[in-house]
Amino acid sequence: MESLRKMLITVAVLGAGAGVGFALLAIVTPGEQRKQEMLKEMPLQDPRSREEMAKTQQLLVATLQEAATTQENVAWRKNWMVSEGGAGGRSP
Repeated sequence: MESLRKMLITVAVLGAGAGVGFALLAIVTPGEQRKQEMLKEMPLQDPRSREEMAKTQQLLVATLQEAATTQENVAWRKNWMVSEGGAGGRSP
């Protein structure tokens, strides 16, 4: 009988803990309106941020293409986004 009592108390404590956790989750979860506001505030939602990200990606791809075609280690450059040599940054 004692083990049944301990088991019921354990189940009650675990259930209460789960209930408190679920209640806290429900309290801190934003509503639908707040979710929509948060989505609008995300970085890549406005056109200017998207253009800037596209330009950055183009520069990165161009740098990687240059690095693939040259023997120079472009990672050692002070400004590795700019080519240093006359012939595509190639070392003599």
